[in-house]
Amino acid sequence: MKSLEELKKIREESLKKINLRKDRGEGTRIVVGMATCGISAGARPVLMSLLEEADKRNLGDVQVTQTGCIGVCRLEPIFEVYKPGEEKVTYVNMTPEKARKVMAEHIVNGNVVTEYTIGAAE
Repeated sequence: MKSLEELKKIREESLKKINLRKDRGEGTRIVVGMATCGISAGARPVLMSLLEEADKRNLGDVQVTQTGCIGVCRLEPIFEVYKPGEEKVTYVNMTPEKARKVMAEHIVNGNVVTEYTIGAAE
């Protein structure tokens, strides 16, 4: 890094990659549990696959973020989907492949992937 301008550019690029925008309006929010339990269970590759899919599909109204422990460590990796006007959906025991399927089926096509939800796990 050679200047403050270069640092600002790196910051802007990083924010674009994780799809965090301050001017974001209504849209879908995906929250990935990234506490120690989630990370050790494989949440980081799940988070990256969600970000890559959202970017690849150019889903500007989808925000993928991280949080701490969601509270059911034995079911990690976990992420929750919040769509306006719908109930929260919690996906458990996720893998990058499952996350890509959820992105295609639930986020894009509006069909909850029931077999990956916390209700199916319980």
